[in-house]
Amino acid sequence: MLAAGNDIISILEEIAPPRYALPGDPTGLQWGDRNREVGAVLLALDFSPAVLEEALDKDASFIFTHHPFLFTPLASLDLSNPREALMVRALKHDLTLYTAHTNLDTAPGGVNQVLGELLGLQKMQVLSGTGAEELEKLVVFVPSGHQDRVRDAISEAGAGWIGDYSHCTYQVLGEGTFLPREGTSPFLGDQGVLEKVQEFRLETILPRRIRSRVLQALFDTHPYEEVAYDLHSLENEGEQWGLGRVGRLNRPLPLKDLARETARLLDAQGTLRCLGDPEQPVQQVAVLGGSGASQMDSAVEAGAQVFITGDIKYHEAQKAAEAGLALIDAGHEATERPVLSAVAQQLTRRLQQEGCETEVFVSRQKNIHWETY
Repeated sequence: MLAAGNDIISILEEIAPPRYALPGDPTGLQWGDRNREVGAVLLALDFSPAVLEEALDKDASFIFTHHPFLFTPLASLDLSNPREALMVRALKHDLTLYTAHTNLDTAPGGVNQVLGELLGLQKMQVLSGTGAEELEKLVVFVPSGHQDRVRDAISEAGAGWIGDYSHCTYQVLGEGTFLPREGTSPFLGDQGVLEKVQEFRLETILPRRIRSRVLQALFDTHPYEEVAYDLHSLENEGEQWGLGRVGRLNRPLPLKDLARETARLLDAQGTLRCLGDPEQPVQQVAVLGGSGASQMDSAVEAGAQVFITGDIKYHEAQKAAEAGLALIDAGHEATERPVLSAVAQQLTRRLQQEGCETEVFVSRQKNIHWETY
């Protein structure tokens, strides 16, 4: 069985939910047929003539890119324009193009999380938050003996997560009362008779966005004909998403050693640039894949000793030096490329779980290749 385009999009949007994208950022389907079966998916940072050729060679009818090809709507198609001609050629070959840009940058398992993990950062936090889950508290009353089944159901639906802990609930035993009226079919008691029953008050938290899924799981497993439950909005913030990450190395390293290890891990030998005292020991590290100069102040405020990113300009480097912040510029592409393998692994695993034979490939193409002399 092959996955359809919509199946692949659903998985990608779990990895990088569109709501995580920054305002005005194009994300999602750029063109193509969502319903068409897909034999293979090709993942790349950018859509280019070389990526198109690679997709055709691999019979990959679905291309995923991190950077959007279309940033603004087209008013016309001019085939003398190389980019527009490339798009038309892709359409002639029935290729679908889907993109996840800043939503993949900010996602909890996206570009920056992958980059930080690759570099060995521990206890990572978001460098510059752009949003957080809205939380609710669910309170439900369950007859004694049924609380475990209800707890498991709502937890499997996504409620009760605190950090890396699942099935987080609080329960207290009490006495519930109800009087079944005419036309009811009570699980306990008889019509017209006041019933007193031992019930557990079961409390847990959930992201507001999955409310309907959790409630459906509750209704499917709760034994009562009419379920008594409350939902309360919380001021607590749930999982945060945003730009960059900041964390700590297991042990301090001289800046020059961290630069060399970064170059090795990101395959950026010969192109990586480093600013700062080479012998300076560093341990608190901020990272931001792609162009990260806009978050330099956030790195300083977070107490970072070194900021690893790409596309640093002269005056931005000067500003960092004045602030006492060391820089490692590994390049835009090198700092973003690791996420492709991470997305490919997640996509492959999910497709296999669903019994799909659709293949997943990571492009070997580099959009820009600098020669060094």
